[in-house]
Amino acid sequence: QVQVVESGGGLVQPGGSLRLSCAASVSGFSYYAMGWYRQAAGKQRELVARISSSGSTNYADSVKGRFTISRDNAKKMVYLQMDTLKPEDSAVYYCNVGLEIRNYWGQGTQVTVSS
Repeated sequence: QVQVVESGGGLVQPGGSLRLSCAASVSGFSYYAMGWYRQAAGKQRELVARISSSGSTNYADSVKGRFTISRDNAKKMVYLQMDTLKPEDSAVYYCNVGLEIRNYWGQGTQVTVSS
């Protein structure tokens, strides 16, 4: 069985920081692309950040310069460092681990940015 588990969400003030973590138990972890998605209330799920097996990264325009995605293949972990958080960043954040037709999702972790 494959497990994808996010952690690190919570309530933070505007301008603050959070670091999300995702542990994925898939075999062959290093070959997978990994991404963080988010879904705000009433909105569609959107890609926030992606990191390839080679370490190449992509970010949504709305988070460029503020968020950083990284991976640790030895620990089978992916991280999302979120700085200078804005209320618009409030959403449920989901970790995705994918390789062609194989696609695994975590349960999501709530991030709320509010004063």
